[in-house]
Amino acid sequence: MRTGVAIDLGTSGFRAQKIDLDTGEIRRTAVTIRNPLPGANIMDHMDFAMTYGLDKAHGLVINTVRRLLEALGIGPEGPERIAVCGNPIQLSVFQGIPIDDLAYAGKKKKEKYHITDRKRESKIIPASEIAGLEIYPDCQVVIPPAIKHEIGADALALIVNAGLPDTDEIMIATDFGTNAEMALKAGGVIYTGSAAAGPALEGQEISCGALAGPHTISDVVLEGPYIRCYILNSEMKPETGDLVDPVTGISVEKGNLRARGITGTGVISLIEQGIAGGLITLPKINTPDHVIHLQDGITFIEKDVKEAGNAIGALRAGHMTLCAAAGISPGDIKVSHMSGAAGTYMDAAKAYRIGMNPYNVDLITQIGNTSLKTAREILLSEDRLRELQDIASKIVGTHVMFATSDVFKKIYILELSYWGEGMSFKMFRKFLKKKSLPETEEPTKTPVIDRRVERDIPVFGDEGYQMIRRTGTYLAMKVEDPRCAEWIKECPTHAMSWKDNMIRIRSDLCDGSNCRKCRRTIPPDIFSWDRLTVMDFRPEETEASDQEQE
Repeated sequence: MRTGVAIDLGTSGFRAQKIDLDTGEIRRTAVTIRNPLPGANIMDHMDFAMTYGLDKAHGLVINTVRRLLEALGIGPEGPERIAVCGNPIQLSVFQGIPIDDLAYAGKKKKEKYHITDRKRESKIIPASEIAGLEIYPDCQVVIPPAIKHEIGADALALIVNAGLPDTDEIMIATDFGTNAEMALKAGGVIYTGSAAAGPALEGQEISCGALAGPHTISDVVLEGPYIRCYILNSEMKPETGDLVDPVTGISVEKGNLRARGITGTGVISLIEQGIAGGLITLPKINTPDHVIHLQDGITFIEKDVKEAGNAIGALRAGHMTLCAAAGISPGDIKVSHMSGAAGTYMDAAKAYRIGMNPYNVDLITQIGNTSLKTAREILLSEDRLRELQDIASKIVGTHVMFATSDVFKKIYILELSYWGEGMSFKMFRKFLKKKSLPETEEPTKTPVIDRRVERDIPVFGDEGYQMIRRTGTYLAMKVEDPRCAEWIKECPTHAMSWKDNMIRIRSDLCDGSNCRKCRRTIPPDIFSWDRLTVMDFRPEETEASDQEQE
């Protein structure tokens, strides 16, 4: 069998599939539950690469890719072809391309630091041109194009799979993830943008949050005074969980599965149901201890409400900013497409009711993981790769940079007031009008929901599915001071270890620039991130106990 591998280099984790190049069939799927770069979002990843070296970031990414190839059953000879998809930062780090032009949005800033934009066009190159993949001398790597700045191949995948190039209807498509790529089709033009929504939509930075995986709460439903939890099983399908008293956490009825955390989709569902049932009055939780208690000790606190609200607000501000660029109001949008893992597992009706889809659309579709699908398509067809390049060339001029947009800034400030300060929706709309911003309507229509896939990865393949809990990616340096045994205990994510006079940091657990507690704890003459090196990929570091085999 001629073998190829399609990889989605996602901000929250990588997804890969082994493909039969002769038949196009998916044979096996492997996913990591985290990105190997320190941090929880794209800004953390960029900061790490810019501050501590592209070589370190590249090494961690390539080690993870090699780990995925091993999990897919690819032998030492390697696959015949690898195709990747993702945002420009992830794709650039994968290739070892400098990302300084992606780090600065403003033209003046780039001129000040003598930074020129790099072309990120589609190409097919030998694996030997990518450091760390030269061990596969007969392999080719397929790289899709980027549109501009932070909008890349993943956004193109969204645009194509949502059918935006082929319609005259006003519609919007959003990848509901950490980087929240979005595209609006209006007046025959496609407008793109990317909102740094943060990791809450994928269950991160939430007190009991977890990435979507088996035994995580993906949905909740109010049943009288109680909350019914729904939990993902080993096939990533929801099963009935406990019926819980949200005030006490006591289960009044036991379900089929235990829970170890709540996903981003569960968070969205809980906020919507909490508001509808009076458990939440933004930004407060209306229980005696200001905590919503779910099954198995999982709790939801007021900080989580604000964290999720910041993400939801960024999405809605992004949608409205694109509307301003197109000269339309959000009420003109007829169709909203949802993609990505969160966009797949999320209850679309609940997401709509709290503003994650424009109010009063006629139709909401859920279309799954478009990035992995596109990686698979360009793996099998060079024509598809050329088509993506053509689309990227046409819409480069209609990208809206939210980081420098006054419209986005003004709307997002209002969103923060709505979600975090108790501003009423009526007052929110009043200020939009006062500031001559696109006005959102009250929701008066119930849209049709078209859920086209049950899972973000619909087909795993006949060889099965593997979730990799440990990628085997480490940063390390030699430190002989015995006080390290105590210092490493200060790491809040337990990413650090000290053995044989070597400090090791599990990069996939490290919170990166969002934390840096190790730098404040360990004297700089003893420990420095600048002196950390990437440990070579070692399969023995990924023990079976750290994996979940389905």
